[in-house]
Amino acid sequence: MLIFEQSKVSRQAVAQAPNTKMTSEHIPVALQRATKLGLPEVSELDVVRHYTRLSQKNFSIDTHFYPLGSCTMKYNPRVCNSLAMSDGFLNHHPLAPTELSQGILSCMYHLQEILQDVTGMQAVSLTPMAGAQGEFSGIAMIKAYHDERGDTQRNEIICPDAAHGTNPATAIMCGYKVKEIRTNRDGNINIHDLIPLLGPQTAGIMLTNPSTLGVFEPNITEIAKLVHDAGGLLYYDGANLNAILGKVRPGDMDFDVIHMNLHKTFSTPHGGGGPGSGAIGVGKRLIPYMPVPYVGQSEEGSYHYIDEKQAPKTIGRLSAFAGNVGVNLRAYIYALMLGKEGMPRIAEFATLNANYLMKELERVGYQLAYPNRRASHEFIVTLKKQAKDLSLTATDVAKTLLDYGMHAPTIYFPLLVAECMLIEPTETESKQTIDKFVAAMADILKQANTDIEPIKQAPHTAPNRRLDDAKAVKQPNLVWQETV
Repeated sequence: MLIFEQSKVSRQAVAQAPNTKMTSEHIPVALQRATKLGLPEVSELDVVRHYTRLSQKNFSIDTHFYPLGSCTMKYNPRVCNSLAMSDGFLNHHPLAPTELSQGILSCMYHLQEILQDVTGMQAVSLTPMAGAQGEFSGIAMIKAYHDERGDTQRNEIICPDAAHGTNPATAIMCGYKVKEIRTNRDGNINIHDLIPLLGPQTAGIMLTNPSTLGVFEPNITEIAKLVHDAGGLLYYDGANLNAILGKVRPGDMDFDVIHMNLHKTFSTPHGGGGPGSGAIGVGKRLIPYMPVPYVGQSEEGSYHYIDEKQAPKTIGRLSAFAGNVGVNLRAYIYALMLGKEGMPRIAEFATLNANYLMKELERVGYQLAYPNRRASHEFIVTLKKQAKDLSLTATDVAKTLLDYGMHAPTIYFPLLVAECMLIEPTETESKQTIDKFVAAMADILKQANTDIEPIKQAPHTAPNRRLDDAKAVKQPNLVWQETV
């Protein structure tokens, strides 16, 4: 039931009413509403119960196993949340004078330094407020670099066929044409296909390493040399940084710019378009173009923002102030908790969990998309055979997992693998939890071999049964209207 459907005329919750003396006399007649606002009229208890019930219907990392591939949905330590919400941080105004902001500027500066060190880049800006915005700033900087050099004929960005969808979208938004490069049967980029794509028109290439296929690109140094020799630059999509944290650095692979999803690798909250942080790191060539503001340190040791005056070649601002500071604080605290010794342990346990889970799912009957490759922090199984023999699709498995109290992995991405499930257990899950997931997946396969119909009707225990996906897309019902 919607909150609107619980509304009764004149029912109200006055305890939460805003404390204001403003009346209609203070508002110009032309700006006053001519009709009723249309908000639900409910009591405070109605509101509390309604939204508490809704929250209990949610799947989240706090309540369920969430092996969402390529999204690193791992636990957010509560100590990071509590410290980031300390009064001094929470009540700090973004327009406060620099001399009254040294504490928070110090935290942001040292987070920049930590991210520089762990990625091997030369400078970092925390301004981008999401991964997609970090991508945009990365390609915008590449464009600014070429434009300043008069290299305006460079109008192409190369993207692998397994790239995140935001990669080609970002390139197009920045005014580039997109050229696709194929991956081979082992998930690697075909070097012989790359060479003909390179030339004076090449602005750069966008790569994720490990890729969205769950494997590490072994030819990355050769690819970097070929692209650089052609005059292009390399952009690193940091969505999968969790797999290599403290082990290998994008800067050492010769990338020129990287965006980092701090809400993934550095364990801060996710959210639909925010909260997030898409911090960017750059090599020496792109430092002048970094988005502002970012934090600098004077010779005397004090901290200050570097803005358009100090960085006149910047691509500009991406947010009103200095990015999502609350999320960046959580990432800073998480990084301090890990320390240099803890960073590589993230990659080690993420990779161990992924490879263990991959082998266990293969053991119970699931087919690996890249059986000759070791997993990074994620891997792909394909239900192509089950779909043909049993009519069991990736959607069926995903919906049935909800009945086991587990969120489904990413399905049907990347698109080049048929009936695929991209699975990522992360380093924060225990062997017991992973074994329960294996048991659930084995049960689903066993059930499909005996009676597929219950699986086709799943989920059975969720608040909503299986929806008509086609109807939901073609005839969405998004607006509530009062019935008379």
